[in-house]
Amino acid sequence: MTLSKLLRITFAFFLILFPVTKAEAKNMNSSQDKLFFVASKNGIFSGRINPDTGETHSLQLAAEVMNPGFLAIHPNRKFLFAVNTAKISGKNIGVTSAFSINPKSGNLTLLNEQPTQGTGPTHLVVDNKGQNVLVANYGSGSVAVFPIQKNGSLDSASSFVQHAGSSVHPKRQTGPHAHSITTDPKDRFVVSCDLGLDQVLIYKFNSEKGSLEAHDPTHVSLTPGAGPRHHAFHPSGKFLYVINELDSTMTGFRYDSKRGSLTENQTVSTVPQNFSGTNYPSEVAVHPSGKFLYGSNRGHDSIVVYNVDESNGQLSVVEYEPTGGKFPRHFEIDPSGKYIYAANQNSDNIVAFQIDKRTGVLTPTGHVLPIEQPQCIKFVP
Repeated sequence: MTLSKLLRITFAFFLILFPVTKAEAKNMNSSQDKLFFVASKNGIFSGRINPDTGETHSLQLAAEVMNPGFLAIHPNRKFLFAVNTAKISGKNIGVTSAFSINPKSGNLTLLNEQPTQGTGPTHLVVDNKGQNVLVANYGSGSVAVFPIQKNGSLDSASSFVQHAGSSVHPKRQTGPHAHSITTDPKDRFVVSCDLGLDQVLIYKFNSEKGSLEAHDPTHVSLTPGAGPRHHAFHPSGKFLYVINELDSTMTGFRYDSKRGSLTENQTVSTVPQNFSGTNYPSEVAVHPSGKFLYGSNRGHDSIVVYNVDESNGQLSVVEYEPTGGKFPRHFEIDPSGKYIYAANQNSDNIVAFQIDKRTGVLTPTGHVLPIEQPQCIKFVP
């Protein structure tokens, strides 16, 4: 009998005599589980996801943060960034926080904070080269860039742009409200949705300098009253999709990466034709395969699934899947493309769905993670 066979038999007898509990089994497989972070009412939490079943576990408080909103992970997986609002000298100030990630414990260590140069920050991203954090300030309608130092901390703003103007909604569009910002796949241009202006603004971007510069064209306009909120590039880099909060639509654009220009391709509803209730779409994401597009509906409380014609970017509705909770503020596709996790803000839970890789259809896995008022969920890729 070989030594390896003897060891296997010995281990089998050990399991019979000392059975492994479910919790212990999870710990044994922890090296394969995926680390994720959630911004919630009570701070930033970390947890693990079993890649085989989609089940979440080991939820814990990773960092005490006041009112954390959107999160972003650095490409090197060592740092996390968050936007939040802090009260300083009686005034609400937008803040961007930088943390180092402990991959074993899931804990976060605060590195530093920088004022966002505006109020009510709602979104941030790290550029593809990992050199800058870009922030959108909803309250004051502005965007800013913060260079990342080697240790993960943030320098003061290297660029700042104040949006100006208004649109037709009497309450939500009396001034600018920058709601999202991202770089294009080549880090040559920056795109920002402004809900208050009904515009998608475009800037020239220099990642080495952390600078935003005026571009021609400066923007594309959407239907008055649409309220563009968040956006996502197709993996091919040929298309951009914008989810509109005020009229429950999804607008697709063709993207010219050389000129940094957008041309409207199609606008479709995010809810069924027979739905007449109040609804505020929130998040949008393209599946890593490029075959499907997803958008969340707050009110209809669903994720709309579209098929993407990759030859022209056109969308066709596949289904409207209930999120298993109320007011899905955010959702995230796991890095493998197998699961979607819907963060239901008003029902205090995150619900897992399996993605059919052939059709894009969502099926609840039965795994539900209780957490108070989840705002955003992000995976460490």
